[in-house]
Amino acid sequence: MKRKTWRIAGINFDHFHMGDLLRYASEHPQVELVGISDEQPQRMEEALRKLRLPRDRAFTDYRACLESTRPDVVILCPAASRHGEWVRKVAPYGPHLLVEKPFAASLKEADAMVRAMPLGSTLMINWPLQWVGSHRKAFELVASGKLGEVLNVWHFGGNRGPLWHGADKDEKTAAQVAQEKPHSWFYKKAHGGGSLLDYLGYGSTLSTWYHGGRRPIDVTAVVDQPKGLEVDEHSIVVARYAEGLSKFETRWGTFTDPWTIQPQPRCGFIIAGTEGTVSSYDYDDFVTVQTRRQPKPHMIAAPAPKAPHQNPVQYLLHCLDHGIPLEGPVSLPISRIGQEIVDAAVKSAQSGRTVKLGKPVDLVSSSKPNSPSKP
Repeated sequence: MKRKTWRIAGINFDHFHMGDLLRYASEHPQVELVGISDEQPQRMEEALRKLRLPRDRAFTDYRACLESTRPDVVILCPAASRHGEWVRKVAPYGPHLLVEKPFAASLKEADAMVRAMPLGSTLMINWPLQWVGSHRKAFELVASGKLGEVLNVWHFGGNRGPLWHGADKDEKTAAQVAQEKPHSWFYKKAHGGGSLLDYLGYGSTLSTWYHGGRRPIDVTAVVDQPKGLEVDEHSIVVARYAEGLSKFETRWGTFTDPWTIQPQPRCGFIIAGTEGTVSSYDYDDFVTVQTRRQPKPHMIAAPAPKAPHQNPVQYLLHCLDHGIPLEGPVSLPISRIGQEIVDAAVKSAQSGRTVKLGKPVDLVSSSKPNSPSKP
């Protein structure tokens, strides 16, 4: 059976992860990268150069891009506060959407994004940590029952700061960071900036995955107030579940970046269950486990993920090809609970009080299975 060739376009380069996502698309054997679009043409130059794209595939008007290229899938990387706006702009054209994390700047916006999707179109929220071998191995151990019932999840997530690196983790200088900081959306409150909105979704969403989709009862959050900045660079969030407490900490300003040298504290997860524990740190090729049968901490290999779990583009196209629903953090039910926790944390930090979560909501829309693609 001949496999479908998927036409993919990348729109809005606010988030530097666009470069990584376009590279995944260009490397996929079933993908034709038909167009890219950004209102600031200089932001597309790196992608044009690295991916050797013809210049006639670059557009400054997203409508011209969509109308000219007619993509099956669109990758969106706008600022956190503009996810809803850009989904509403692009969704009527009918493509499946892959939106870079976070889900949205608010739960209200996240729900509006789901409602904006036409029937049969998939909305996927990419959480890059879902494709890290150590975290996938941790989930495998949880799902197998080896740890018993999950009681607590701890997450520490962050890096030196969002401006210290670009696509493919290319490092920038201190001078470049200082020059960009006053103008970057990452440091503007109105645009969804701050370490809490940047990184809490990782902890809250993957924790929901590890918790088997359970929601917390309430959330308490504290953020720092850096001098001269309008957003936080450090937050600590405690989520109370019926089974126990979980803690998520976000940090811009770690001593080193975890993908080069793990800082202290190390970035990653610790999961405690009734029958065992596992520590899973970012980019390690192993996890460390304790169980009642073998209480001494011991390492278990966490090999690099295999297809279709190596990157978000590969996984999305696999699900679309086979007509199966998304699973894990990138799925809407898990991502929405993660967003609920983020929303509650923002309200808690602003009010100085613990915030209870509302009633659960059943998602319908694009979380439904799709029809398999035709050859």
